[in-house]
Amino acid sequence: MNHGILFGPLILTLAAFQAVAAPQEEEQSIQEVVVFGRAQQQIGSARSASEGQVGYADIRLPPLLRVGEMAEVVPGMVATQHSGTGKANQYYLRGLNLDHGSDFAAHIDGVPLNMRTHGHGQGYLDLNFLIPELVETSTYSKGPYFSSEGDFASAGSVEFSLYERLPESVMQLTAGEHGYRNGLLAGSADIGAGVLTGAADVNFYGGPWDHHEDLEQYKFYLSYAFDLAGGRARVAAQGYDGDWHATDQIPLRAVNSGLISRLGSIDEDIGGGTKRYSLSGDVDFGNWRAGAYGIDYDFSLFHNFTFLLDDPDAGDEFEQTDNRKVWGAWVDGSVSGQFLNLQATWRWGADLRFDAIDEVGLYKTAGRQRLAANRKDAVDELSLGAFGEAEIFLTERLRSNIGLRADHYDFDVTALQSEHSGTGNAALVNPKLNLAYRLTDNLEAYASWGRGFHSNDVRGATFREILEDGTPGVTQEVLPRSEGAELGLRYEVGEAFNATFVAFSLDIDSELSFVGDSGATEPKGASERSGIEFNSFWQANGWLSLYGTYTWTDAAFKLDEGGGTHVPGASDQTFVFGANALWNNGFSASIKARYLGDAPLIEDNSVRSEDSWLTLAGVAYRTGALEFKLEAFNPFDSDDADISYFYASRLPGEPPGGIEDIHFRPLEPRSIRASVALRF
Repeated sequence: MNHGILFGPLILTLAAFQAVAAPQEEEQSIQEVVVFGRAQQQIGSARSASEGQVGYADIRLPPLLRVGEMAEVVPGMVATQHSGTGKANQYYLRGLNLDHGSDFAAHIDGVPLNMRTHGHGQGYLDLNFLIPELVETSTYSKGPYFSSEGDFASAGSVEFSLYERLPESVMQLTAGEHGYRNGLLAGSADIGAGVLTGAADVNFYGGPWDHHEDLEQYKFYLSYAFDLAGGRARVAAQGYDGDWHATDQIPLRAVNSGLISRLGSIDEDIGGGTKRYSLSGDVDFGNWRAGAYGIDYDFSLFHNFTFLLDDPDAGDEFEQTDNRKVWGAWVDGSVSGQFLNLQATWRWGADLRFDAIDEVGLYKTAGRQRLAANRKDAVDELSLGAFGEAEIFLTERLRSNIGLRADHYDFDVTALQSEHSGTGNAALVNPKLNLAYRLTDNLEAYASWGRGFHSNDVRGATFREILEDGTPGVTQEVLPRSEGAELGLRYEVGEAFNATFVAFSLDIDSELSFVGDSGATEPKGASERSGIEFNSFWQANGWLSLYGTYTWTDAAFKLDEGGGTHVPGASDQTFVFGANALWNNGFSASIKARYLGDAPLIEDNSVRSEDSWLTLAGVAYRTGALEFKLEAFNPFDSDDADISYFYASRLPGEPPGGIEDIHFRPLEPRSIRASVALRF
């Protein structure tokens, strides 16, 4: 593809937008805007030691290999990839292999991002549509202790808040190894009585793999914010279109035998495409807010994990599809007053969501051509959630936060095989409790407990497999619970230093695990986890900030169902360290190192993955409106695995039952990217 054909119109569009966005007043000196959200003081306001905020500078400075790594703004989160760049990442947090988002919830300005009853996996969380430069803050929480958080938030949640007005407009072009090309336009302008903010982003990537990704991504964003009846309103439109080929995980024996290289593929037909378009609006009146949204989503993904195991002639390739529209609305508010002569704040909220899934399917394919339909369903899924909580200052130093959340789900499944169709509903109520005690001006202690949940694929509630004796099997639970608790400490010295230490536990009634021969997730038994986490931020001086997170976790299934109690993919340790530097002479630099510990790959712990290190580094120089940046990804050229699984697959010439083996995808080898930007 001739990238110049695409970048030429983009540059012209950038120039035209800048002409509108540029202030119509005398030129002013450019001043660096630095907002370190990690430095924000939380003592006296945080409900637990496991919540916080990450600001613009924290997000902008560290290099991003993939957009999905935006999830790593949550301390302790690790985002990996076992397939092409255009696919949702794999996420790990507190010893949970979250697959593509099964127990981690994400929102953007109130709009939920996890996909229920999805073609590739429950809770599918794809951040590829996001333009990172638009994110002003990321607010996170961990654990099921927060009544405002509902589905998928057992391990944690994050809310990305986008700029109403960008601090500066930008025109940026980036080029790098392995055919990486990116063009970005973003800016804000006063239009009429409001603020118009827009962005366009195009991305191309061949990748280091023997079979090139040929990734193409197109994104746009447009919002208009204005005053409305004493409040502030905003409407926003977003669009994303991505297509890619992929190199999935490969069997270790194929590399050791020389059949393929570490960057090779067995099936070169795999890959996919995603389209996502949304329209949203919200209004903020200070003591209450409301919003609504609509999403049009289309997804197709080709995989072949087991190669020739099930079908030695046509192969085991399959296609997963998801075509849906999502509508929803939310409202929340707060009011302060007195309760039994004690200072109190009441918070409340409700959310409504309807997923109209025209098709969620699984097809047998060869060469990306459909041969048979294994599953083809239409699903309507409606949910209504409501919460209320009271924060009461019991003494000058002791705060309590007591909350209650209720959720109700209705669903209707129309399956290709009529016997698997059906309707149903489920509901639950989850209490929450947080206590905070201010030991000194610089030290606060927390105790938190709560129950949460994640929804399962509702097709599992209508699917009844016929057992050998002719009776129908048990259907899946729709809303399995979780229960978590933690004790924590938070220490702060102004905005110069803060640290948290947490001891936590989390029990989940139904763990979701990856199944290699189907490329899907299925509910496993109940699990339990306990661990510790340390998180810190230090503004060492006027130009250097350091941050780090260490997590240790012990995870196990509660019952041994014949294979053991170890949880596949549950890494016992993660460690992240980073440093950001901003000098007054225009230079800036960033480095980040991420460690993902080894993990059992099967329940009896007889096979384990190896640990992995990944380093990212960047340096930039700005003079006036012009900025140059150089970024290095995996600069030490680590050949560790990004992700590993263990299951049976079959290569040409192997026995009919296949061979059980480690299947892995390596970290992307060292690559360099250079950017030039104009900032106004």
